[in-house]
Amino acid sequence: MSALPPDLKAQFPGLAGSWHYLDTGATAQKPQAVIDATVRAMGADYATVHRGVYARSADMTLAFEAARAKVAGFIGGKAEELVFTRGATEAINLVANTWGAANLTAGDRVLLSTLEHHSNIVPWQLLSQRLGFAIDVCPLTADGRIDLDAAAAMLTPAHRLVAFAHVSNVLGSVLDVARAAELAHGVGALLLLDGCQAVPRLPVDVAALGCDFYVFSAHKLYGPTGIGALWARADLLAGMPPWQGGGAMIDRVSFAGTTFASGPQRFEAGTPAIIEAIGFGAAADYVRALGLPAIHAHECALVASLRDELRRMNDISLYGPDDSAGIVSFTMEGVHPHDLGTILDEEGVAIRAGHHCAQPLMEHLGVPATARASFGLYNDNDDIAALLRGIERTRRIFR
Repeated sequence: MSALPPDLKAQFPGLAGSWHYLDTGATAQKPQAVIDATVRAMGADYATVHRGVYARSADMTLAFEAARAKVAGFIGGKAEELVFTRGATEAINLVANTWGAANLTAGDRVLLSTLEHHSNIVPWQLLSQRLGFAIDVCPLTADGRIDLDAAAAMLTPAHRLVAFAHVSNVLGSVLDVARAAELAHGVGALLLLDGCQAVPRLPVDVAALGCDFYVFSAHKLYGPTGIGALWARADLLAGMPPWQGGGAMIDRVSFAGTTFASGPQRFEAGTPAIIEAIGFGAAADYVRALGLPAIHAHECALVASLRDELRRMNDISLYGPDDSAGIVSFTMEGVHPHDLGTILDEEGVAIRAGHHCAQPLMEHLGVPATARASFGLYNDNDDIAALLRGIERTRRIFR
């Protein structure tokens, strides 16, 4: 396994100076290669896609669809299986309002878990209010993993969908996807995975994983905001009705009736996020070139180092498993995470402090909020040292 090249921070303009960015779990900084690709797409290369008959439009259409193929290939999928969305949140809402609306009825059940992001809870709650199906919640193990033994006991033939986070955005715990897929499919349910925190950190092959839907966002993969992806098995995608209507997603429109485009375009109404898609493809290229095994090993080493340091402090409580993927959540006795985050900011250290859009998980942990340090491929031991200095300063202030 090759190591990451030294001084990757120099490739990220947003990290210039002595700023220690430990909030990649919220959004990743962008490498110059991705910035350059989006600037070219917005400037010298810019044109609409799928519509113009002139050469530049044709070239941009090719580039746009090449980006789709890059992003699909990044997770082991095919271009015709990947829908561009505004992000993972919209991707889950798309599944809920197309596949879910067509297939879920009163008497059916959906299984979620305690650690899910709000974006993998609220869309199913809204749909259940309309359709009358039930939502079950799988508990966690003592170290913060989705308890698949409990899931096995809970699942019944009434379950139509299991929707789990591949990697928790709070605890960094990694789902045993192969077993989750086996359990879901064993009762005839489909498996949706929220891959937002997994795709930037772990090699993902949707075919090998055995999932049915996979969603993720570009901005957590060192790409632009405002774009994400839904991967779905081709047969499922073909059977899903449109969600939003407009240009680009049609075959033919008349007042007597409308027929719709096939494949991903049926779910991409209106002018797409052309520039963002090009940046998404560039981000996939950038990460692929570095290698996800090397990125994962690098982040695991940082996680282990930070957890070891925090474990020595008797006023720090750690959450999640020791082998968490790129994320360390903790609390400091007598200090609200928001206060800790504010003092750390004064020290040039950026972390996330709050409930992380996972309020049911906070309730399970018995805390209103946690502090979260989340690593990216550009982080190093200097960032950990700065965080530890900031924690010590916070301790002096509050003690």
